[in-house]
Amino acid sequence: MSKVERQAKILQLVEQRHLTTQSELADALRGEGIDTVQTTVSRDIAQLGLVKVRNGNGKLVYALPGAADLRRIEELAIAMRRWSNGMTAAGQLLVITTPNGLAAPLADAIDEAGLADVAGTVAGENTIFVAARDGMTGADLEEQFRHHLGAS
Repeated sequence: MSKVERQAKILQLVEQRHLTTQSELADALRGEGIDTVQTTVSRDIAQLGLVKVRNGNGKLVYALPGAADLRRIEELAIAMRRWSNGMTAAGQLLVITTPNGLAAPLADAIDEAGLADVAGTVAGENTIFVAARDGMTGADLEEQFRHHLGAS
């Protein structure tokens, strides 16, 4: 199966089911006869620009992005490329370093992106602490941010 066909099936599954994790999506693909691994699904999610939204039960699920979602994520990707020097996961935090004076503008871009798994940010002069929501780790956030940068 080609990448385009696999990604089309992902879009179909996201529209039909309330999938909350990459593992659930990979399992759903395997249930449809598509042999895949989580890392491939992770790249597909990033390339398709899928976002997490709260469903009627308050549960975070994958959804197709709206135009506003795409614009915010693109603005975040631009800010990350421009101002981020590096990222380090630490427990439920992601620590991002920037050149002096640029932590606050980058933290603002992160907050404006409205990522479902980010609880909030705290910025100093050249360091940002990004807090993950319950059930997420700093490593999970780092993976998401790297996807937005197109680095994985």
